[in-house]
Amino acid sequence: MFRPVKTKKVYEEIIDQIKNLIVDGKLQPGDKLLSERELSEKLNVSRASVREAFSALEMMGVISIRPGEGSFVKQVSFEGMLEPLSFLLQVEIDDIMQLLEVRKILEVETAGLAAMRVTPENLEALQRAVNNMLVEVRQGEIGDTADQDFHFAVAAAANNPILITVMNTISDLMQHTFRTSRQKLFIVENMPMVLYSAHVAIYEAIASKNPNLARLRMREHLTMVEELMMALKRGGVSSLKKYREIAPEHKIRDDFGFPS
Repeated sequence: MFRPVKTKKVYEEIIDQIKNLIVDGKLQPGDKLLSERELSEKLNVSRASVREAFSALEMMGVISIRPGEGSFVKQVSFEGMLEPLSFLLQVEIDDIMQLLEVRKILEVETAGLAAMRVTPENLEALQRAVNNMLVEVRQGEIGDTADQDFHFAVAAAANNPILITVMNTISDLMQHTFRTSRQKLFIVENMPMVLYSAHVAIYEAIASKNPNLARLRMREHLTMVEELMMALKRGGVSSLKKYREIAPEHKIRDDFGFPS
């Protein structure tokens, strides 16, 4: 019933306060922030914590630090305020499952929109991502770069700028969160090709401009990933051996029609 209380680190609290001041309009683009010493005294925290917060905010593009002048609020874009603190997260399985829930909510319908709105240029990007995934897998890599490119290409094919921004944010967060887990998954025999085949199925549904099938294929793929992550948590890599028997519905072949 109860879960451990997670206490925020000091620099995360400083980040939240500064971002809230920007959102509320109390800090405007061009405004100079208090110095590290002044802010540490005002918040009753160490200068090291303030310095860490400033460094993180600069990495997110929220502020600019000018040596000898101080720290200033930048012209923060919509994208910048959405940028996740993925490099700050201490991700546990509950966080991962919550991210997967968000992906299923967004990406299933995104795939359906992509099937209805896809352009020849979008199809080319999807083809390139799937082809690169196969190349990466055959080279013994985990294929996470091509995987990310594919899902972003699906979002782009939906041709909704706001959706693209949101999906890009989610994609960046997933990239950081899942890399270690994906490495463990790829130890399981046949898993690289199982995941590759799932992306081929999504591509073919979008290419055929069948929104219902595209939604189904995306839902099946993300549900499988969800199940794999839970199996990994419960029993480690050994518990995933059963998945090596998954027979890809789409035969893996070299003549898929993608450029080499």
